Amino acid sequence: MIPSSFPSKNEIAERSAEMLLEAGAVHFNAREPYVYASGLPGPTYIDCRMLNSFPRIRSVLMDFLVVTVMREAGFEAFDNIAGGETAGIPFAAMVAERMGLPMSYVRKKPKGYGRNARIEGVMKEGQRVLLVEDLATDGGSKLDFTDAIRKTGATCGHTAVLFYYGIFPQTEKTLEEHGVKLHSLCTWWDVLDAARKRESFDAETLNQVEAFLNAPGDWQEAYRDTAT
Repeated sequence: MIPSSFPSKNEIAERSAEMLLEAGAVHFNAREPYVYASGLPGPTYIDCRMLNSFPRIRSVLMDFLVVTVMREAGFEAFDNIAGGETAGIPFAAMVAERMGLPMSYVRKKPKGYGRNARIEGVMKEGQRVLLVEDLATDGGSKLDFTDAIRKTGATCGHTAVLFYYGIFPQTEKTLEEHGVKLHSLCTWWDVLDAARKRESFDAETLNQVEAFLNAPGDWQEAYRDTAT
């Protein structure tokens, strides 16, 4: 069912951040930083996949995502909802159910046998496809998925995520240059604000997280200096 209430964007960001914290999806650790896919360290980590195990939180966040997409892209803007393998698949299914649209998903690479397909499900030429994923960092995976979608003859000008890092200024520019508009519920800044209000972490950890969010490269360089 399509949500009938439309909270403000600020309220959606605030409530989404609170729910991510309540579900335990947010991890801050400045003393033993996490290592990202890039190989660089950072004091923040988020696990949106675990939200599938919290049905009430999951339901509200999916309502928020549908409302955000309809508000920012239009009520009749899409013909197909595609999830990115693997984290985006369950969220795409729930968004498609709410919007009353077909759902498909995009593999990271062809499966190597059978039809050797990257698109699973029915995706037709000319369809307007919304790509749904759990989160966005630098936007790189979104470009690959949208290219795979466009090769079918469908169009893909929008991607929707629950969480957007919001600390790498080139991300939205990179997506826009590729003809893709990003829609999200909240960022690290919203989570940091909610964590301070809830006192979810000690003050020193939150200060370190804020320093990282303001200047990721500087924080990483300082950490490397202290680690050596």
